[in-house]
Amino acid sequence: MQVLAVSFDWNLFFDRIFHPDGVFLRALALTVEIAVVAQILGVLIGLLTALARLSRIWPLRAIAIGYAMVIRGTPVLVQVFFLYYGANLFLGVDLFPKSLDLVLFPVSGAVIAGITALAINEGAYMSEIIRSGIQSLPAGQIEASKSLGMSPALTMRRVVLPQAARVIVPPLGNQFNGMLKTTSLLFFIGVYEMFADAQVHYATTFKAAEYFGAVAVWYLLLTGVWSVIQYAIERRLGVSLRAPAGRLTRRRPLALSGLFSQRHSR
Repeated sequence: MQVLAVSFDWNLFFDRIFHPDGVFLRALALTVEIAVVAQILGVLIGLLTALARLSRIWPLRAIAIGYAMVIRGTPVLVQVFFLYYGANLFLGVDLFPKSLDLVLFPVSGAVIAGITALAINEGAYMSEIIRSGIQSLPAGQIEASKSLGMSPALTMRRVVLPQAARVIVPPLGNQFNGMLKTTSLLFFIGVYEMFADAQVHYATTFKAAEYFGAVAVWYLLLTGVWSVIQYAIERRLGVSLRAPAGRLTRRRPLALSGLFSQRHSR
């Protein structure tokens, strides 16, 4: 049996890592931009969905439960294809323009569709994370805020969300870590991000190991940088929990402590 020896081009591999061209850098920037925008929108969608799940209005709860069930039960790629191609098929109209001219630069319709699909998908997962964070608070916190005459919206903003952030931030960081890698699926609708750049070069040179290996290193670099940022954020939020016992008396661990002191000072 004849065995074909395939040589690995180390020069090309390291060149793609340490000396990327301008096209790849633009694809890298687009990957980060899509991930950041989609994650922010996903958190907002998740917050609204979580509040709907906790609402006493049953139609809102039903819609939120159905949305989370459908999105969490179908693949992301199917959602991307359905939003970008299926809307025109079923509705007869294009939901996304071919190109959208913003103030500084144009954005293609595929990018807008990709961000929308990723945000909708992320919102379903973030809704469960945010809901769990809100429900992790002791019921006495909310009851105490009601006794002070605070409205539900003010209670959510001043009492619940600041304390729930300690529970929400760690899984949120993990979700964004996954978002950076999920952007590669947008290659299938024509978005020229990092994976698309590697695919184009592979199609012309047939050097799959070099190009896909290098882009894997870049994904690892992005997720590694974010892991450091996430650790810093979690450490900042959890500093009061890790403080020595003698220092806890000088801190105000609960968001309501300042409100009680203001009430008694009047």
